[in-house]
Amino acid sequence: MSEAQHSTLDVAVIGGGPAGSTAATLLADRGYRVRVFEKARHPRFHIGESLLPANLRLFEKLGVADEVRAIGMVKLAAEFVSPQHGNRMQRFLFADAWDKSMPSAYQVRRSELDEILLRNAAKHGAQVSEGCRVRDVSFAENGQHATLVAEHDDGRSEQISARFIVDASGRDTLLANQFKTKRRNDRHNSSALYGHFKNAQRNAGENEGNITVFWFEHGWFWFIPLADGATSVGAVVWPAYLKQRPKGTSVEAFFRETIALCGPLQERMKDAELISDVHATGNYSYTGDMTHGPNFLLLGDAFAFIDPVFSSGVMLAMQSAFAGAKAIDAALSNPAKTQTALAQFDREVRHGPREFSWFIYRMTSPTMRNLFMGPRNPLRMKEALLSLLAGDIFGKTPIWHSLRAFKSVYYIAAALDWRNSMRAYRMRRRNLNEAERAEMQGN
Repeated sequence: MSEAQHSTLDVAVIGGGPAGSTAATLLADRGYRVRVFEKARHPRFHIGESLLPANLRLFEKLGVADEVRAIGMVKLAAEFVSPQHGNRMQRFLFADAWDKSMPSAYQVRRSELDEILLRNAAKHGAQVSEGCRVRDVSFAENGQHATLVAEHDDGRSEQISARFIVDASGRDTLLANQFKTKRRNDRHNSSALYGHFKNAQRNAGENEGNITVFWFEHGWFWFIPLADGATSVGAVVWPAYLKQRPKGTSVEAFFRETIALCGPLQERMKDAELISDVHATGNYSYTGDMTHGPNFLLLGDAFAFIDPVFSSGVMLAMQSAFAGAKAIDAALSNPAKTQTALAQFDREVRHGPREFSWFIYRMTSPTMRNLFMGPRNPLRMKEALLSLLAGDIFGKTPIWHSLRAFKSVYYIAAALDWRNSMRAYRMRRRNLNEAERAEMQGN
């Protein structure tokens, strides 16, 4: 019997990244007929190598903790270097967070991590179709099923019927584009340049695997050491800066010129050799108006993508998959509970981006830099901030009163330093307006 005849599913998952693979694993474990449609063939390159301590508990639940440990570089802390503070480095140890049971995370090659998660979904009973891109999804008016049109990389095309659709298509944002609910983030927009290097200067000893964030005049850099000796380096900048690349200047040359603008990073890169292509991407931050419909939901980057300064992407994607699998199970096993289950999913999937975004929107402000470079712990504010950096925002750790206190301190400090605050605000608005004009011209 041909594959095309096996065309009726309980759940069709579009995308085989961390969100899609996690959801497929959990739903297959519950006995549903699940199929993952992944446009690429794993292993495949993907950026976003830095994980959070909260990820480790999710790996345990999926049964892949040992496999991830085998490919990971231990990450004990996040470090921040500020030119406004004499290029001093401030280190935030995860072990100092409110919950002391999550002292570390990993840096990983995403090609390896994503393949582990996708193969795990297959081990748990999900059917995995690689090299298979979903081109179209149509929904029955009664909301009882959907039909997908999928195209294989050998030219074959097939139609598949499913009771429920999971859009985990990442930055392709398949359903958000189809329903025209994707929006440029009007409070933050950024572009990125990135590549992999060898012989970059790392920290010594147990801190070798820490991520370092370097602020500079046009945004910030990441410096992520990987277990195989490579180091991922990227610049997240305002889109207007990326458009300043002179005609005839290659992306690689422009990236090297950008690195040279940050003295502390340039020092750590003086002996480094580029071992990959340099990639550039725009429209880096966006959000969606919807998280779900009667028989579909959006996970991870398919719903929203926020600035990666806190390395939250993989954790938020996987956490949304746990919430999504729970909602789908409730909807398919007891249709009367569908609306309640999807409403709960909506609250959970919006929670993470919202809590991280308050800090992201302010990370380039002089006030936030001052607070990060001189952390204090009244009312356990530092511990609460470290819990946020660790991704510990979905459990019962009681950090919220302390984070509200931190925000109050921020507003007071920004008001007292109103001249610098206004200068930073005007610069931010100018960059956002330029990004909006560029997007409108592109359309």
